[in-house]
Amino acid sequence: MNDAVAAKRKLLVVEDDPGLQTQLRWAYDDYEVFVAGDHDAAIELLRAEEPDVVTLDLGLPPDPDGTREGFRTLKTIVEAKPDTKVIVVSGHGERASALTAIASGAWDFYQKPIDIDALGLIVARAFHVRDLEVENARLAGQGANDNRVLGAMITGAPEMRKVARTIERVANLDVSVMLLGASGTGKELLARGLHEASGRRDGAFVAINCAAIPENLLESELFGHEKGAFTGAVKTTEGKIELAHGGTLFLDEVGDIPLPLQVKLLRFLQERTIERIGGRKPIAVDTRIVCATHRDLDAMIAQQSFRDDLYYRLAEMVVRIPSLAERPGDAVLLARHFLHQYAPEMNPGVRGFAPDALQAIDEARWPGNVRELENRIKRAVIMADGKLVTRDDLDMASAAEEGDEAWLNLRSAREAADRVAIRRAMTQSEGNISHAAKLLGISRPTLYDLLKQYRMQG
Repeated sequence: MNDAVAAKRKLLVVEDDPGLQTQLRWAYDDYEVFVAGDHDAAIELLRAEEPDVVTLDLGLPPDPDGTREGFRTLKTIVEAKPDTKVIVVSGHGERASALTAIASGAWDFYQKPIDIDALGLIVARAFHVRDLEVENARLAGQGANDNRVLGAMITGAPEMRKVARTIERVANLDVSVMLLGASGTGKELLARGLHEASGRRDGAFVAINCAAIPENLLESELFGHEKGAFTGAVKTTEGKIELAHGGTLFLDEVGDIPLPLQVKLLRFLQERTIERIGGRKPIAVDTRIVCATHRDLDAMIAQQSFRDDLYYRLAEMVVRIPSLAERPGDAVLLARHFLHQYAPEMNPGVRGFAPDALQAIDEARWPGNVRELENRIKRAVIMADGKLVTRDDLDMASAAEEGDEAWLNLRSAREAADRVAIRRAMTQSEGNISHAAKLLGISRPTLYDLLKQYRMQG
């Protein structure tokens, strides 16, 4: 019996007339029905049971002959659980009440006197629509995997997909790879993706940030040391290069390696052997090097602060990573990912973003790239009071992006602007053509024509 009840859909009936309460409870035997007679009882049941559908009588105490209390209840329900299908039932000024109810977030409106069968059809349709929404969300969640490249990186931008394809092509080649990009663009994630796509995936992936380790300790971290090599060396310790034998070593911020150590690293790359500090015996090591930096190595080579022969050894394949601002639409994709990652633990009530928040995320330049975006979303999830993260939660001002380049060819400029706008609309609408067309202010056929004209995937 309990299993059967648990399987029923939950319906909340907000009605103050005891006779109608009994009648409606009996009429909706297919559902698990909860009945409330006023605002406070309705909201308490809404939070406790989270019904998908609510029928709401506008005439509630202490204003049973008016609509004020009913509309107050509607407002609270919509704010507390925006996906609820609220069917407003009223006999007060039918047309005006209907328009106000729909504008306030009600799903449908039914005029008294109540016909149980007719209202039952509306309730059944509301449940059906809610089922479709849940299924669409599930499919969208599966579709999110289509935005993953190299296993873990999330992107829908052609610029980043091109980077991923390049990395996949070189993954199984025995070449050193240098990743060039600003801080926070995901260089370590790409390096790990390269390792996982290579024949070395069963070996270790070892990462070291060369800028985060004091210069006098960096050599020991990379090459290891023998027992007694220096004060405090109480045991023999393998370095990161040796620990990555058979796998991949990721050298982040390689531009911060001091010149004397650059010589020793170059020797390893040439001979594929190392000597620990204090050691006399060369050790053969089969380690692939992937490195990254946000610094201008060409300028450093010109200033003789970075060896050109080491650069050519490290940069057999150079991959330039676009900033988040150069990947239109990705900020929204990543924001949704981070929200679903952090909300369950930090603020389970948060379910998504308000439209103004999505606009702010999309418009921002994100100088700190993905790392800045992640931190901002994490903070917003913690600070959010409602179900949806707002622009205020993000602590972001509205600012439309301005182009940085002066285009000389007007047709090319228009096409580039169209591509960016379409990509962003498709991202915000999660691939829904009708919604994307509305965001762009054009018809569906026009959007289809543009997708075809610009050879963009619909």
